[in-house]
Formats: sequence, structure tokens, C-alpha cells
Amino acid sequence: MLKARAKAGLTQDAVAERMGTSKSAISRLESAGRHAPSLAKLKKYAAAMGCELQVKLVPQKSA
Repeated sequence: MLKARAKAGLTQDAVAERMGTSKSAISRLESAGRHAPSLAKLKKYAAAMGCELQVKLVPQKSA
């Protein structure tokens, strides 16, 4: 998420404004492993950066 935001050239403040939320909410969203955001929130985050969210199930390789 941080790479995508950096690539988009946006600050947490800018993403928060686009999403209609606070900078602290964006910080929590970007905190890897600490929170479990909803798909709706992740879609909104992606849209704020001009991206789309893709969720894929990829088969595991056999050992």
C-alpha cells in the first residue's frame, strides 16, 4: 500500500481527504498486519489513488 501511495505521489493527508477520512485512519489502514480492513475500505483506498483493487486466489505449488 505504501508503494502504491508513493507511486501515486500522494501523502496520507491527500488520501484521507479523497476518502473523506482522517490521516490517522490512513495510517492505521497502512499498518501492515495490525488491522484487518474491510474489502470496501481497501477498494475506497485504491480508488483514492487512481487504482483498482484485485483479489486473487492463486493455487499453491505442491512440495
